[in-house]
Amino acid sequence: MISQGVIIKNGHVLMVKQYVQRGDIVWNFPGGGIEGYETPEQACIREVKEETGYEVAITRLLMKNTSKYTFEAEVIGGSLYVDKEHEANNDIIEAAWISMDDKEKFDSYTMPVLELLNLPTR
Repeated sequence: MISQGVIIKNGHVLMVKQYVQRGDIVWNFPGGGIEGYETPEQACIREVKEETGYEVAITRLLMKNTSKYTFEAEVIGGSLYVDKEHEANNDIIEAAWISMDDKEKFDSYTMPVLELLNLPTR
C-alpha cells in the first residue's frame, strides 16, 4: 500500500518530480510505501518529510482505493529539501511548489485528486 499527501498553500501544491516504474518522469504528490509498523497517516507524514523536508499534519483522508491512501495535509515545520543521501529518494529529481494554474504538470493520476479538493477556480 502507498500513502501520499496533498499539500496546498497559496494556490500551489507541493509535488515531487520523479522517475516512475513505467520509465516516465512525472510530477507526483509526495508519498510512498507504508511500513509494517505504520498507520497510513504515519507513513504519509514520514514520506512527505523524507521527500520534501516538510513536517506536515494530516487534515483529512481525501480518498482510499485498493492500493493507495491520499491525505490532505498542511505544513507545520521544516523547509523544502530533498535528501539525496536517502536511498529511497533515488527516483526523485526535485521537489517544488507547483502553481495550480500550471495544468501541464498534472496528469490523469494527479488531476482527479486535485478535483476532490473542490478548490475555487480562478
